[in-house]
Amino acid sequence: MSYSRDSSYGRGRGRSYGGGASKSFNRGSSTTKPVEAGKIYEVDITEISGKGDGIARVQGFIVFIENGKVGNKIRVKVTEVADRFAKATIEV
Repeated sequence: MSYSRDSSYGRGRGRSYGGGASKSFNRGSSTTKPVEAGKIYEVDITEISGKGDGIARVQGFIVFIENGKVGNKIRVKVTEVADRFAKATIEV
């Protein structure tokens, strides 16, 4: 039995790595989001973002709350809705 030194051996031969699968996953703006700009929601802040905003979720949809603190259960007003997240302010 002989083995040749084929340069393609062990290099995946035609396989593509690095994000190709996510292209077919539809997360576009055509999906209905569980929050709307201008509406008020009661949320639990569970995390802090790298920028210092509180992070809450409404039906799994991420909401960033300016000046939010972990452990707060508060009412927030959504100010902006993007494809994958929303921004909100604390409602007084």
